[in-house]
Amino acid sequence: MDSLLTAADNALRTLFATPRASTPTPAQGMAEPDLAPAQRRLAGALMRVNHVGEVCAQALYTAQAAVTRDPDLRAHLLEAAREETDHLAWTRQRLDALDSRPSLLNPLWFAGAFALGLVAAKVSDRASLGFVAETERQVAAHLASHLTRLPEQDLPSRAVVARMKEDEERHAVQARASGAMELPLAARSAMRAAAKVMTTTAHHI
Repeated sequence: MDSLLTAADNALRTLFATPRASTPTPAQGMAEPDLAPAQRRLAGALMRVNHVGEVCAQALYTAQAAVTRDPDLRAHLLEAAREETDHLAWTRQRLDALDSRPSLLNPLWFAGAFALGLVAAKVSDRASLGFVAETERQVAAHLASHLTRLPEQDLPSRAVVARMKEDEERHAVQARASGAMELPLAARSAMRAAAKVMTTTAHHI
């Protein structure tokens, strides 16, 4: 029951509250760039996609922490979720600075990621960690692509994305070190396909 209440509280905070970071944004102290309208729209769309990724990360980690019976793994998942909360806050700050908005479909993205997290965690802790490792690997690759697309003068957004990429890569390494299983090719391909749908949709909606 405590785990379910924690999950419900996390969902409400993620979707409806203003996220608060426990560490300063990597963009702290940087001046806002003078972007052309098209550049501002692009940066806003990319940061909206990244914000959706952090919404999904909250759902994923919360679901897995609620199911596992391993206290050490639960603590690891909740610590990762705390770091993802920082990312959530940083990306929301960039959206505000770019006069953009979060995805209107965030409740849908959260529900889908939460369901996937529950399924993976129900299989086994190793499968759950494998899902984390593969998710973070794909997210890091996605963030790397954003670094090639963000306007060069948008240094605040680039600083946030670069730091997020480092953190996601570390989460993947930690998951593998904790015993993550290698997911089957079919599962990895399905995850990439689902992520493509999500990122394409969130770019606009």
